[in-house]
Parts: sequence; C-alpha cells; structure tokens
Amino acid sequence: MLFKLNTNARQVVPYIQRSILILFVGFSVSAQTIEDISFGTEDTFEIVTWNIEKFPKNKERTIAYVQRIIKAIDADVYAIQEVASINDFNQLVHALKGYEGYLESTYFAGLAYIYNKERVQINEIYEIYTTSEYWKAFPRSPMVMDLTFKGARMIVINNHFKCCGDGILDATNHDDQEAKRYKASVLLKQYIDTHFSDLNVLLVGDLNDRLTDAAANNVFTPYFEDSENYRFVDYEIAAGNSTSWSFPTWPSHLDHILITNELFDEYSNEDTVIEVLKVEEYITGGWNAYENEITDHRPVAFKFKVNNPLNTSDVIFQTAHFVSYPNPLSTQTTFLFYTLPENGKIEIFNIWGVKVFSKGLVAGQNTLIWDANKWPSGLYIAKLLRNNKKIATLKLIIQK
Repeated sequence: MLFKLNTNARQVVPYIQRSILILFVGFSVSAQTIEDISFGTEDTFEIVTWNIEKFPKNKERTIAYVQRIIKAIDADVYAIQEVASINDFNQLVHALKGYEGYLESTYFAGLAYIYNKERVQINEIYEIYTTSEYWKAFPRSPMVMDLTFKGARMIVINNHFKCCGDGILDATNHDDQEAKRYKASVLLKQYIDTHFSDLNVLLVGDLNDRLTDAAANNVFTPYFEDSENYRFVDYEIAAGNSTSWSFPTWPSHLDHILITNELFDEYSNEDTVIEVLKVEEYITGGWNAYENEITDHRPVAFKFKVNNPLNTSDVIFQTAHFVSYPNPLSTQTTFLFYTLPENGKIEIFNIWGVKVFSKGLVAGQNTLIWDANKWPSGLYIAKLLRNNKKIATLKLIIQK
C-alpha cells in the first residue's frame, strides 16, 4: 500500500504523486544502458586511455561489460593498462567485430592496444626502454603505436607509471616513487624529442600522479617547462571538480593525455573534445557495480579532427599513386609516382623516426631508385613531399 490506514485523504494524493514521481525517475535512470554511451564519430580521430584493473576482475562478466563499453564508445584506438590474462584479452578482441588487439605480455599487468582496423592503419607497434637499467622508471615498458589515420601519421605511446608515494619528489633518491615517475617523464620526453620531433605524438596512460602539484613536487615538470612543444589536453579536468576525475575512489585524476605541438591546431579546433567518461552512470548499480565488475578507473577520451595533409592541388598524389617495386626489398627499390611539377622530395625514416635518406626531385621526374644496401632489415617509412608538405606515405620492408 502507498499510505498508512490513518492517513487522511488530503495527505494521500500528494504521497501518491511523490511515489509515482520516484518510480518514474527510477525507471528513467535504469532505462539508460551502456549502448547509450556516445563518443566516436566518422569525422574525428578518437583515442581512449583506460586502466581496466587486473582484467578481467570478474571473468566472463567483465569481458562482456568491456566489450559493450568499447563498442558503445566507438573510438579508433584504445590504449589499455592492466591486462592480466592473454587468453581473456584475446577472447575480448575476438568478440569485437571490426577491431584488432595487440598485447606484448601480461608482466606486471600488461599494456595493450585495441584499434578499429577499418579506420586505422598500423605501421608498427613496439616497446621502448625495455632493458634492466630502466626498470625502476618503467616497471612496464612504454608501448609505441605508429599509425596512419586519414593520411596523417601519428605516434601513440601507452604507459603505466609506478604508483604510490608520499607526494614529495626527492630526485636524489632513486627509490622514491615520485622520482621514478619524474625519471620516466624525462626519458619519454628525450625519446620524443630525439625520434619524433616533427610527428604527431600522443603520450597516454595511467601516469599515477596529479598534473596540478606544485612545481617542486610535480613529476611532469619537464613537459610544463616546454609548453611550446607539449600540452596536457586533460589539464582543465585535473584542475576542475573532483566529480569528473578518472579515479573517483581516492579521489584523484591520474589518467592523462599529452600531445606535442604538431597537434596544437587540432586541439584548438571547436570540434575537439576531451572527457572523462562516466561509464558507471550507464550501469545498473552505479559506481559500486562498475568498480566491482570492471575497474576502479574511468576511461579518458580525446577526439579531434585531423587536418587533411593534402590540399586541393595535391589530391592526385595519394598513397595509391606512390608505390615501389620490389617491396619487400633486399638491395634496392624503385619508387613510382605521378610527375611533380616542382619542389618534390622523397624522405625515408626507420622505425625510430630517424631520417636515413633524403633526395630532391626535379620537375618532370616520376621515378627514383633507392639503394638500400647499407641499411639493416626492418620496417621503413617513405614520404613523398611537395613544397616540404607530406602528400603520401609508403611502408617499406627490407629483408636480407
């Protein structure tokens, strides 16, 4: 019954009205499902960094939840942290139509990628800083994804920094937890500056520290001191209301996305969105269910329109018209391309982003032979440029 026996008639009506309102509101909340999450679009590149805490926490239930969430968010690339089972990760990816996954190992809760294979071309995925002298700074080796999206090459570096500490950075103590994260920041910046100085780079992951700490204790100082070249796109979230942070249990905001200056224009575009996705609002049981069944971290998502590397006069010079034969090659290859009217060039880079070859093209030229005898086996990226602007790329494989 909706009222007590001794309730008078004038009390009954508002009580019934309130009860109907409560029932209606409750129905509306519970009717919102994971499939109602919306983020990805056809016109933007989306990347999500997500710590899925010892995946899978609750076996089949967790796998099913994560599968639905990934499909609903509809991002192009997911940088994943804390995968504890290769078999379960493979089961997850197998159930995601149109996606592929990459997992190096589950050591120390592994790093992984899941990406939309219909939208993203993978050039290479590899780990860096893998040897023992770097293990304190990187208990999990950073994982680099070299990709192409709509003609634009991008580098994503997935990380999971060392956790914990007292909030005080003691750079002289190699066992200090903040010092380990600071060292990781220094090393990653050095690597980007050396190998990817002119590329679109996104450094993402569970970096296990706050962006808003005072400079003396801020493990991300190397990036803040070079603000002309680096920017945390989620800084406003970190400096904002705690209800929107990525790690509500503490609460704190620990999961970040850093970009290099090559993406500053895209970041400033009005279509750009950076958001902590409150997935728990789409799950019956709210945060408690989300934390118990899936993870204690919310995903952090970033989307932006990629500036088209081709202008209208360059449209004919697309990748389909920039080829080489033979490829794979052992000693040399011949590049074939449409005749460039002026100021053409071919540049070749190894997987570390180091330029190994550069040759200008004269007006009317449409072929070029590259002698690869002195270069070791591996993956290389050739770029066709006009007026110093990239108009096409080509993946080369040397096999000796």
